[in-house]
Amino acid sequence: MPLIGSSKNHGKETFNMNAQDQENRLPRRRVLQWFAAVAAAEGIALPAALAQTTKPGSTGYGQDPVMAKSYERGEVWPLTFTKVEKTAALALADMIFPKDDMGPAASEVRVADFIDEWVSAPYPRQQGDRKAIIPGLKVLDEDCRKRFQKNFVELNEPQKKAACDEMAKGNHFFHVFTALAAGAYYSDPRCWKALGYAGNIPVGGAFPGPPKEVLDQLGLVQTVL
Repeated sequence: MPLIGSSKNHGKETFNMNAQDQENRLPRRRVLQWFAAVAAAEGIALPAALAQTTKPGSTGYGQDPVMAKSYERGEVWPLTFTKVEKTAALALADMIFPKDDMGPAASEVRVADFIDEWVSAPYPRQQGDRKAIIPGLKVLDEDCRKRFQKNFVELNEPQKKAACDEMAKGNHFFHVFTALAAGAYYSDPRCWKALGYAGNIPVGGAFPGPPKEVLDQLGLVQTVL
């Protein structure tokens, strides 16, 4: 049985998950946390990221997610990445965020799963990014086959780097993909080391105040102890 089936819905092809896909899907609460992180990184509120800016079609969007509810896997909207798209997204995300001493690989924190969730959401903002991501993944493989006679996932690391270097020169797809990947990656506490973020750590006593180097940089003096 294929992992992903396809069907036609009002002239649009959609992909249906089987039971195993549903079981492996990200928990809905984690998806909404990621959506909030990406929205915050871009300076917009989560409601705005999910907002209707255009009138929905005759079938509507369905119900918006309830932020206080814990959803089960497979609820709200179906995932739409094909197996080929998911494979390319996994490989590209791991090339952008590889495992090193600063943090885990993108695949370990399921960045590609987040991007699948993002471009599968029915809202205008997400559907706008979908128009960059889905064709972009296809063109990525097409360009790699022309240049290296292989899909992106099959390339060695120097070839993948060469492909990414070329896209980094101004490719819109690469810009959108990288921004979404970064929002998902750095929302995971395991990846904070690369940012130098040391929040949410108990100080083990009275708060010592802002670091001296920060005060010096701002030209301030701590007067309250």
